[in-house]
Amino acid sequence: MKIGILPLFNKGFIDNGAWCKAFLRKIDTIGVESVWTVEHPIVAEDYEHLYSYSEDGRAPFTPDTVMPDPLEWLGMAAGCTENVKLGTGVLLMPLHTPIILAKRVATLDAVSGGRVLLGVGIGWQKEEFAAADVPYNERGRRFDEGIDACRALWRDSPATYNGKYYQFNRVHSDPKPANPNLVPLIIGGSTEVAARRAGRTGDGFFPHAISPDDFAKLIEVMKTSAKEHGRDPSKIELSVSPTAWKFGASLDLGIVRAYADLGVSRILVGAFEAGGTEPADIERFVKRVQDEVVARL
Repeated sequence: MKIGILPLFNKGFIDNGAWCKAFLRKIDTIGVESVWTVEHPIVAEDYEHLYSYSEDGRAPFTPDTVMPDPLEWLGMAAGCTENVKLGTGVLLMPLHTPIILAKRVATLDAVSGGRVLLGVGIGWQKEEFAAADVPYNERGRRFDEGIDACRALWRDSPATYNGKYYQFNRVHSDPKPANPNLVPLIIGGSTEVAARRAGRTGDGFFPHAISPDDFAKLIEVMKTSAKEHGRDPSKIELSVSPTAWKFGASLDLGIVRAYADLGVSRILVGAFEAGGTEPADIERFVKRVQDEVVARL
């Protein structure tokens, strides 16, 4: 079981270069596999309550929540580390033009030595899509085309893609990713649509705020979709954040074991679970996860 970690998405921490560097240098040396960012370019003051992971449709934003650009932040992380992989959990694919996104991601992968894990999601905030001038009801189709277009640009030179929303003909996009298998695309989302997309095209599947029982149902959907498209479902890596479903679950052996029994190979923990903000606090927390949970699976 690999351990990924989310930094503190609070003012004075995630936007504080000194804290970020100390945090990153620490996790790079204590057996953490990956560090993960999230994305919301904007948050509307009066957004429609469509967040599907809470009963009232409200997202868990607080006045001091800060979400830096995920790729810019990971670029800084790449320069501070040698070992940890660099994940987005998740980047909102339909908000990005593929030729720009492919270039940014490939550059990060190239300079980091192939460490990028690109988690991508469909998004839920209507106001965000309106501000970006992207039709909300087209985001699923743009999502699928964006995946295919990025892979074409990473793989081919010259590259050609002809979709409904994105087109280019015999173009070159360099640098290419350092990863010889291209950048892994991890599909986010806790719906059957997301599970089918993961089976059809994902290198990984990462539902959010999901119980082991509900994850088990989506895994079956994902496996069926993979087989329908001639893919081996065992090659699709499963990730989950236990604490996103139940706060403190990162240290609950029974819950983590239930995920592991489903085939999950990566858990994401949060620095906010450490009970303190200093690198030493986070190191102690990670060691507890390693010793009290992962070592006993």
